[in-house]
Amino acid sequence: MEIQLSKDRIKIITEEVQSYFRNEHDEVIGELKAEMLIEFFIKRLGPKIYNQAIDDANAFIHDKLIDLEGILYIEES
Repeated sequence: MEIQLSKDRIKIITEEVQSYFRNEHDEVIGELKAEMLIEFFIKRLGPKIYNQAIDDANAFIHDKLIDLEGILYIEES
């Protein structure tokens, strides 16, 4: 699966990356350089972050299902 972002989302992130470099490093980077950085990080980090989010969601749901069993289970006499 490839992570795809909408053009609007890429535009917003590009502006955020440019702002970060301007404010934190006193460096002005162009739109193309910012988009290339975004593409690099999406390809390199995107799958790792996505998989971690899936693992976290799975653990959360698993915990809730265990909770649900304890709440709904009625002991038999």
